[in-house]
Amino acid sequence: MGIELGRIGIWQHESVFTPELTREVEKLGYGTIWIGGSPSGDLAKAEELLDATKTIKVATGIVNIWKDDATTVGASYKRIEAKHPGRFLLGVGAGHPEADTKFKKPYGALVEYLDALDAAGVPVEARALAALGPKVIKLAGDRTAGAHPYLMTPEHTRQAREILGDGPLLAPEHKVVLETDLEKARAIARPGVQYYLGLVNYTNSLRKLGFTDEDLAGEGSDKLIDALALHGDAETIARGITAHIEAGADHVGIQVLNQDPLPVYRALAAVLL
Repeated sequence: MGIELGRIGIWQHESVFTPELTREVEKLGYGTIWIGGSPSGDLAKAEELLDATKTIKVATGIVNIWKDDATTVGASYKRIEAKHPGRFLLGVGAGHPEADTKFKKPYGALVEYLDALDAAGVPVEARALAALGPKVIKLAGDRTAGAHPYLMTPEHTRQAREILGDGPLLAPEHKVVLETDLEKARAIARPGVQYYLGLVNYTNSLRKLGFTDEDLAGEGSDKLIDALALHGDAETIARGITAHIEAGADHVGIQVLNQDPLPVYRALAAVLL
């Protein structure tokens, strides 16, 4: 599996993370920081957070293959690995067609990108692949440390583990809202989910998990929102996160949708770590 990520990590858009917040997350005992939002291929944000901490791992979730060439990313990886050996996981992926004008034949492009990372000297065990469908999940297991699914359920985790078999990393992301008022929780969760309901790679995968066109329409059904953004008290959320582990995940990256994430990190650390 390569780099040890710990069982639970924190996944947030790169704009959320500051050195100060990352140090707090490290003190709480989380294993890994996942930098979301297509961080730049110079990996400057990852370097900043690694410089600010001592032991926590940092991963990208994900560097977009259409935006940053593998040669540049490979050189950035070598720079970071020299400074912080064994603490950085390079997550890469093809994004989605609605956002990337270059998007075409993504599977072939991923294979070529991984070939280029090989040539650039990025070890298989130091990289992971964003993966939703069976073909890319298998590629992740064959050519990287493993798969990093996004916006999926424990049932998807179970299916992904069957494809990967024993050994490869399986590290899904899952959104959470620490709020016991049901309507308030859904109101916080919906903006964090709704964007993806216009992206075909997500909606296709969600349909395969049993969600209907009605679930995926508009702002998303309550059933869909509840499945994709865990909410309630810390113990309730912890049970939902643990469901991924029970389904075969090695690690889960928690994305907090509350406006102030730090109190949520603290509350979940008390029951998960």
